[in-house]
Amino acid sequence: MVTPLLISAGNPSEWTGPTGNNTWLLPGPEPSLVDAGVGRPEHVDSVARALGDVPLARVLITHSHKDHVEGLPALRARWPELQVYPPGEGDPRLEIIPTPGHAPDHVCFFDAGSGDLYSGDLARIGGTIVIPAKKGGSLREYLSSLRRVRDLRPRRMLPGHGPIITDPIALIDAYLAHRAERERQIVTAMNGGARTPEEIAVRVYPGLPSSLRAAAIDTVEAHLQKLREEGS
Repeated sequence: MVTPLLISAGNPSEWTGPTGNNTWLLPGPEPSLVDAGVGRPEHVDSVARALGDVPLARVLITHSHKDHVEGLPALRARWPELQVYPPGEGDPRLEIIPTPGHAPDHVCFFDAGSGDLYSGDLARIGGTIVIPAKKGGSLREYLSSLRRVRDLRPRRMLPGHGPIITDPIALIDAYLAHRAERERQIVTAMNGGARTPEEIAVRVYPGLPSSLRAAAIDTVEAHLQKLREEGS
């Protein structure tokens, strides 16, 4: 069983949350860090302080989006022997759970002993997950990934953004219900004459701030892709 330590990447923004990306340090004789942050010196220093005299052995990457991998050069500069594992390989203490959808290469890491799931960008408290259809995202795969994780019945989810998820099943059920309702809204908008993703987004997200418009269109496109794949 591993007791993880949360170390913020220190990159707060509208998209990453008020404290920025989460990285999770798994201590031990060969410590691992889940996700790499963005290379802020204060993040690397915080990891070093938490490690003490033990070098960081490996970094486990949940997916290749830049806010999860940009910190790799800074971490390697501090620990030249550091091993970096892309999705599909990793820490023997953890089981790798393929969870594509948000990104084609997205995985979670499951500690069966503690019930902790290091969940990257699979879910977060206080918001939904953007599925970038034009950049390899797949809503159909994402929904399957949520169900796959639900079947694991994790005790907690340790996400890439936001606080620890202490009731994963309830959150996943809410996510699935939200996506089903969003799909119904999109179909209603199309039946009402909306044809393009932009037109559908205006109807489904009335009054949306301009800063979130692109994300809304991405979401609509992901739903449309799913409907096409299902022959709807």
